[in-house]
Amino acid sequence: MSTLKSHILELQRLADELQNIDFDGVPVQADVFSRLSSEILNKSDALFSKKGGTAEEEADLCTVLLTGYNATIYDYGDKECKKQVVLNRAGTVLDVLAASLVKCRLLLSCYREVYEEELLRETREIMDGWKGKELSKEERETVEFYEELKALGEFKAIEEIE
Repeated sequence: MSTLKSHILELQRLADELQNIDFDGVPVQADVFSRLSSEILNKSDALFSKKGGTAEEEADLCTVLLTGYNATIYDYGDKECKKQVVLNRAGTVLDVLAASLVKCRLLLSCYREVYEEELLRETREIMDGWKGKELSKEERETVEFYEELKALGEFKAIEEIE
């Protein structure tokens, strides 16, 4: 496994840990939350200037950077600018990625930032190709994430109308 891939997986693990903290009913210690949030921002910033060696690796990197920056409470004043740079990179790689789980994840990460319905539509088209087969754990998680974001997006669209 490449060093970049191992850093991507580590950041994803930490972001998942922070985003799922306190689901077991045990109160979270402030220092644990603060440490995790700080570590995620530092790892995101360390990966920010890296580039994937393939379109798939670049997509994974963009996905985890958006996840990392969204997971942390910290910001040195440049987090939104960095997220925009990552979105621009994602737009470039989305144009060359084949329909796949990797592309779905990136589409959903981008949707979480910009709420463009086209991103959900393209994700749905890819997931429709999964019908009739047993889904992997990652595919099931992606479908669940799609449903959560779709509901959130519809709610956001209703708020904007009112």
